[in-house]
Amino acid sequence: MKFLIFILGPSLLAIAVPLYNRIEPRLAGFPVFYWYLLLLIPFGSLCLYLYDRGRSDDRRPE
Repeated sequence: MKFLIFILGPSLLAIAVPLYNRIEPRLAGFPVFYWYLLLLIPFGSLCLYLYDRGRSDDRRPE
């Protein structure tokens, strides 16, 4: 279940084009399309990090 939230969550947000297929609101002059996708990069990285930290320690290499 954690896999679906942490791995597929950012992917589904990226392919949900109707969420960001518009110009307004602008952030620092950039339309939603640009800043939404740029914010997904650190969000996806954070999700991958949290997923990895939540795994059991016996599966990690030393």
